[in-house]
Amino acid sequence: MIRKLLRRAIDNVLRLETPSRRAPATIPVSQHGIRRTSISAGSRRTCEVLQEAGFKAYVVGGAVRDLIAGIEPKDFDVATNATPDQVRNLFRRSRIIGRRFQIVHVMQGSETLEVSTFRAAHDADTQKDEHGRVLRDNVWGTQMADAARRDFTVNALYYDPSSETVLDYHHGVADLKQKTLRMIGEPRTRYREDPMRMLRAVRLSAKLGLSLDPALREPIREMASLMENVPAARVFDEMLKLLTSGHAVECVKRLRDDGLHHGLLPLLDVILEQPLGEKFVMLALTNTDDRVREGKTVSPSFLFATLLWHEVLGDWDKRKAAKEPSIPALFTAMDAVLDQQSEKLAITRRISGDIKDIWALQPRFDKRSGKTPLRLLEQPRFRAGYDFLLLRAESGEVPLELAHWWRDFQHADHITREEMLVPDTGPKKRRPRRRVKKAPEDAAETPS
Repeated sequence: MIRKLLRRAIDNVLRLETPSRRAPATIPVSQHGIRRTSISAGSRRTCEVLQEAGFKAYVVGGAVRDLIAGIEPKDFDVATNATPDQVRNLFRRSRIIGRRFQIVHVMQGSETLEVSTFRAAHDADTQKDEHGRVLRDNVWGTQMADAARRDFTVNALYYDPSSETVLDYHHGVADLKQKTLRMIGEPRTRYREDPMRMLRAVRLSAKLGLSLDPALREPIREMASLMENVPAARVFDEMLKLLTSGHAVECVKRLRDDGLHHGLLPLLDVILEQPLGEKFVMLALTNTDDRVREGKTVSPSFLFATLLWHEVLGDWDKRKAAKEPSIPALFTAMDAVLDQQSEKLAITRRISGDIKDIWALQPRFDKRSGKTPLRLLEQPRFRAGYDFLLLRAESGEVPLELAHWWRDFQHADHITREEMLVPDTGPKKRRPRRRVKKAPEDAAETPS
């Protein structure tokens, strides 16, 4: 037992050594299994052009990690010792983007690759805020320093298509095989540099089926408040990646376990404590995971509409209890919830508009008489609104019979639709009585 603890302590010390004292392990294709045909043609061509010009160039990070883990990468990034201007001069179809750290978008056919220059280690001149978050970072360095700057060991992997070897600076391949996610460097310092690493740790561990290293996991709950200093746009982008990863259910469970759900998602700390709300959210996330795994598209508008719906319901019920008219109260509740979330998530105006459209359709599904159902079918967002209604029915919020009626109604012919309409048994509106104007009386009698 003591030997085991000593071995683990020595291993942790080795992992935290400075880059200058670490040499990468060169792993052959027989061990990692990545053939050059496994990477995209665009990334191969980009590396070839850079290497022919005398620069180092590797496919790096998530693509290498996913290929070793047996997952098909969504995209391929390239790292090089060429500066952005040098990369730009080698590729006609390219452009430099970014403020905090400049990268180059290189277009190869229909593929767009991100080409980044090796970054230097942080020093006293690195611009940070009062909490330690890095604000500006256009300093180039060596490949070894670049590897030390990456967040997790499984992301510090460099694949050379020409030799089909992987350079591994921080035992990332071993960690993948051991199913463990470890941080490069001291976790508290790395979280202060970029609090988004806490969310990223949850997403990657769920996606790859990894357990969090205790040294990485322990500070998360106590440092979660650092997320408040991250721009809302970055939080929204990372949350969208998390929720559309195909492992959203597992991610949300891990967020809750690690104390990161408070105030990040649509007040998940409140929703997940309500049986009906939790069932609705989990059904929505399960549906999203299924669509991602089947290769279908996922609508961010629909996704965030489901996550925020029970906050809208709660506010709407309070306003109706205060005798506010039902429909105006719904629209006021929608605005209040979206305004509150905008402080944490920079939901775009277009997505907010789509969310409101989906919510606003829900009361209209209750009306199955007159011309209202026919008009509802003509609404541009009807399909999204109907899918939303299905989730509400499956969670027990509305009767299943209502969802089944709309399923049959939308696919029926005109005559069948007329027969399906529910008779209007409500009080008939009385038409205002038409007032007949009286003829003006003569001011004086007409003489005979």
